Amino acid sequence: MSHRPTTEEPAVTHTPVPFDPEIEPALARIVPPDAPPFTPETIPAMRQAMAAMFPAAAEVVGDAPVDVVERTIPGPEGAPDLEVTILSPRAADGPAPCLYNIHGGGMMVGHRNMDVPRLLDLVLELGVVAVNVEYRLAPEHPHPAPVEDCYAGLVWTVEHAAELGVDPDRVVVMGGSAGGGLSAAVALMARDRGGPALAGQLLLCPMIDDTNTTVASHQYRGLGTWTRESNEAGWRSLLGDAVGTDAVSPYAAPARATDLSGLPPAFIEVGSAEPFRDEDTQYALRIWATGGQAELHVWSGAFHGFDMYVPEWHVSRTALETRNSWLRRVLGPVGA
Repeated sequence: MSHRPTTEEPAVTHTPVPFDPEIEPALARIVPPDAPPFTPETIPAMRQAMAAMFPAAAEVVGDAPVDVVERTIPGPEGAPDLEVTILSPRAADGPAPCLYNIHGGGMMVGHRNMDVPRLLDLVLELGVVAVNVEYRLAPEHPHPAPVEDCYAGLVWTVEHAAELGVDPDRVVVMGGSAGGGLSAAVALMARDRGGPALAGQLLLCPMIDDTNTTVASHQYRGLGTWTRESNEAGWRSLLGDAVGTDAVSPYAAPARATDLSGLPPAFIEVGSAEPFRDEDTQYALRIWATGGQAELHVWSGAFHGFDMYVPEWHVSRTALETRNSWLRRVLGPVGA
């Protein structure tokens, strides 16, 4: 008697890596049980709430010795202008290194003001100039609008380096989450288009893989500060029906890039307890496989965005020190 194979695949259990007990209680505050999911209906209200949550840069800077300039600059050809915030140390002695920052928010939400505290600390600590760009958000503005905005802002920054007090040879593109993914994409674009020669790319838990096929992407269904469901919503907002297909560009999802050679040195960090752990780790491995430079840190028990949500956690403090060490090595001394 022949055996008829079943058409049903056995259920696979993906046990999540646990959150560090020291920070797990913070999750109830960060992600309350009644937090709405990301849907086309909830996104506008979420944007408004986030905009109200983060004050303007000048208010955050206060009386710190940092100049704040809000500028409107040209966007991509045929597209709207871009808003950027420029933070510059008052005591600059000659052209300074530059951090070109791209904010996160899953491609759907977020505002550049959310990153001002992080950038202010870096300006004060390292003496760099920070250029913080605003870009169009999905789903109203799907790929390639967000990444083209970010690339146009980078090109403007380098072209106006003298005006900004920036050394054009010491520019690092940086961002967290969606901003990390866009930073990786901008680095690919700069390489492929013969654009600005970046000194490095600082990728903080970057969102780079639209396929959601890794073990980590399955482990955090309905769990943590950034869930599988949120990630699926972000990628669908950006890519529509193309998500997960062979039609996706590496400038949308950098994990799709077939060639990672010739890129600027990368710093990649991610938590062990978040959906991006595996895709980010694999990205570093693939850079190394080409002979490229990458520094990878997987922080044990850390959830997505840990350094911003629980900055006093000892791992967060260590992560910040480690980032600063890499930036000093890549950018060199101020005034050099």
